Amino acid sequence: MYAADFNYLRARSLAEAHRLLAANPGAKLLAGGHSLIPLLKLRLAAPPAVIDIGRIAELRGIARGGDALRIGALTTHAELAASAEVRQSAAALADAAAGVGDPTVRNRGTIGGNVAHADPASDLPTVLVALEAGVVAVGPKGERTIPVVDFFTGIMTTTLRDDEIVAAIVVPTTKRGTGSAYVKFSHPASRYAVLGAAARLAVNNGTCADARVAIGGLVPHARRAAAVERALSAQRAEAASFEAAAGRVSEDLGGDVHGDIFASAEYRAAMAPVYVKRALAAAAARAD
Repeated sequence: MYAADFNYLRARSLAEAHRLLAANPGAKLLAGGHSLIPLLKLRLAAPPAVIDIGRIAELRGIARGGDALRIGALTTHAELAASAEVRQSAAALADAAAGVGDPTVRNRGTIGGNVAHADPASDLPTVLVALEAGVVAVGPKGERTIPVVDFFTGIMTTTLRDDEIVAAIVVPTTKRGTGSAYVKFSHPASRYAVLGAAARLAVNNGTCADARVAIGGLVPHARRAAAVERALSAQRAEAASFEAAAGRVSEDLGGDVHGDIFASAEYRAAMAPVYVKRALAAAAARAD
């Protein structure tokens, strides 16, 4: 199927992108294209105009400032996976980026487009929730940073305003004695997450000092696994503790687990503790 007719516009700066958005109500932004183009071809989206922001230089690059990485919205998955800075400071993010799609997708798809699209089967949102990242959104009235845990609200829905553009993702860097990891049960063809689990774990003298755990792929949007986190408090960083804590993930799923042609809701719920445990073990190994 072919996309419905639309006007193609190219922005050379954020300011120009905002002008074009204001002048073209209902327009969609195009970055890497791996989220938008399939929707256009299936006619699930039929905007009157598409604004290409893929060549805006100010939306590119990975820079460390203080205790955080600022990752430009046009940074590709391949660039995230290959970045020594990301691997050192936010290893779970590099894990997730390396497992997105195939080489073509990783070299075209962007972190900003991925986050703005908010596909529940996507990998990066789960990791960013566990890492307590922030989404930098720029609108006509200025810039704001939205905690990523508040950014995702449902299936492909976010708190991003119609006149805002995702400019960057801010990710706190991993401190000494802290490790992070992401694991997923991926669909063998698309490599989308049937379910995914991310963990950031601080270990002090063999004890879990702090934990952040997130789950995705089986719920409408990536979310914190607060029951798992509580169960890890002051526990030994060892397999028995991880298994016991992971078993609490059902409390965080509620009745929101969805099923589809790839896996039933019951199967996803049953597999969730397995992958949460794996994420915790991998994060603890890196913390050590």
